[in-house]
Amino acid sequence: MHATDWNIIRRAPIFRAMSEQLLRSVIRNREPRRYRRGEIVFQQDDLADGFFLVLAGWIKLYRVMPDGEEVVVALCTAGETFAEGMLVQGGRYPVSAEAVSSARLLRVDGQTLRAAMMESPQLSLEMLAAVSQHLRRLVEHIEQLRGQSAPRRIAGFLLSLTEARSGPAEFALPYEKTLIANRLGMKPESFSRAVAQLRSVGVTVAREHVHIAEVRRLAAFAGAATAKPPCPALPLHPARAYDSGYLNGRHPKPQMHAVGA
Repeated sequence: MHATDWNIIRRAPIFRAMSEQLLRSVIRNREPRRYRRGEIVFQQDDLADGFFLVLAGWIKLYRVMPDGEEVVVALCTAGETFAEGMLVQGGRYPVSAEAVSSARLLRVDGQTLRAAMMESPQLSLEMLAAVSQHLRRLVEHIEQLRGQSAPRRIAGFLLSLTEARSGPAEFALPYEKTLIANRLGMKPESFSRAVAQLRSVGVTVAREHVHIAEVRRLAAFAGAATAKPPCPALPLHPARAYDSGYLNGRHPKPQMHAVGA
């Protein structure tokens, strides 16, 4: 792996508690794998035998409901992990994972991680902290979907894609607009209308290119909200996900529709 890969690994919350020796023993000689856009990482109900760290690109976590509707649960990018929560008790993945851009992932073996947790109690605490953080971000995201207008949701999402805190900003959307609309809880046509409304606060979107005239103005419009899609550690046990009401629609959730290729 490149030195930049190791920097990403060391900064990941789940690995920060590890000594260099323990980290190397967990990673061993594993090499990152490249995924093409549209390639499946794992499918819903597959045996959960490992978790993943994103080194580059974007990964979509989604669940297919009984009626065939696809619900996007999270979008993960470089430096984020997913599926680690399932490894505490074992079980099966309650969602599917798919690359929505070209991506590089490092897979960590579940049995190896559990052995490391036995060796390092601090690592167990970091695992719990990571799951708690992901849960908090999920709750915040649901609150944004329920409490913010469509233009403000999009404004928060755009702000999460730039490091600029003032002045102009330009960047490309990381994945398809239909997927962004799905993740933000709106139909593609509603997304387009909401984007058009952002022109009044200095935002223009031409195909995948975004121009923000003044970041502070957009942040004021969004209420300084950040809509970075959370990348959750999958629940400790599948039943917990169902009890939460989030994945099975027991609680009210925004209407989402299947995303096209």
